[in-house]
Amino acid sequence: MINFKELGIGESLLKELKHQRINKATKVQEQTIPLINKGHDIIAESQTGTGKTLAFLLPMFEKMSITTEGVQGLIITPTRELAIQITEEATKLKSAKNINILAAYGGKDIGSQLKKLKNNIHLVIATPGRLLDHLERKTINFKNLKTLVLDEADQMLLMGFKNEVRTIISNIPKKRQTLCFSATINSDVKKLAYKNMKDPKVITIKKEKVTLNNIKQLLIKTTDRKKQDALCKVLDEENPFMAIIFCRTKRRVDNLEEALYKKGYNCQKLHGDIKQSKRERIMKSFKNLEIQYLIATDVAARGLDINGVTHVFNYDMPENAESYIHRIGRTGRAGEKGYAFLFSAPKDENILSSIEKDIKLTIPRKVLED
Repeated sequence: MINFKELGIGESLLKELKHQRINKATKVQEQTIPLINKGHDIIAESQTGTGKTLAFLLPMFEKMSITTEGVQGLIITPTRELAIQITEEATKLKSAKNINILAAYGGKDIGSQLKKLKNNIHLVIATPGRLLDHLERKTINFKNLKTLVLDEADQMLLMGFKNEVRTIISNIPKKRQTLCFSATINSDVKKLAYKNMKDPKVITIKKEKVTLNNIKQLLIKTTDRKKQDALCKVLDEENPFMAIIFCRTKRRVDNLEEALYKKGYNCQKLHGDIKQSKRERIMKSFKNLEIQYLIATDVAARGLDINGVTHVFNYDMPENAESYIHRIGRTGRAGEKGYAFLFSAPKDENILSSIEKDIKLTIPRKVLED
């Protein structure tokens, strides 16, 4: 593995990385940072959790000047949670260069954002909706923009933000560097990228072995009618220290949380319809071990980085293998043992077969005693 000095990262950022005990670059950082530093547009495909955020933040910080007026870097990301996470990463680097950062996402008081924008903001990290709001109000000036990042572009399109992203891009200078990072580069992502880039370099980081050895996976065959009882039986048997329960939709999260709460389980729900301030409070409570079970949708949990999660319960079948891997990757971190349960109804057979084929594993079956 290469160190960051070899990749052209300057002394002040190197010092900050050392302080964070980040010494070696990941594959995606190794392959993209030199190209970004040379000014190339980039399309990078790399799995979640491979260090994509630092791959674009480090060269952006190198390029930004604190004496230049106006926004120099713009990162567009699909969800509030990801915007918060990127902002946290960027804030850790702030001391290296004294860059002023604004996180602009829905659910956060726009007044405080407007107040911040009166100062010289260098880097904006935003969700599409809130950014459009600022553009309509003419409260953000992009005339000195150097770099645009489209982060998790596949999710952005999946969530229906194509038109918003197009509108935003039409309102920023054509002379800029554009970086597109995504867990999957499908034809829609390629179309969006190529339309807005100049001769981009395409980087694909080969997917690593998808199942983690320290996560014990178990499959429970059930029916939709008996699924809730099956889940409760497993929760009582396992009594997890800290667990995330995944549901397919916001309504399913609502219904399950209500049912489990009535049965006396210490649980809270997390999805996109919950106010941002409340979501942040819930996450804080979960991290502080005041909540045992977090019931969430995939979108709400995307980008969550929480240590100590011992169990993941796939109450609803994930859409595909990548979603399954992403879910179960919330446990078994930092060398700790983790447990992942997958509940499968008869209608899920095709998706289950596809997941098992992709992860090259027949998930061991667990039979619940009556």
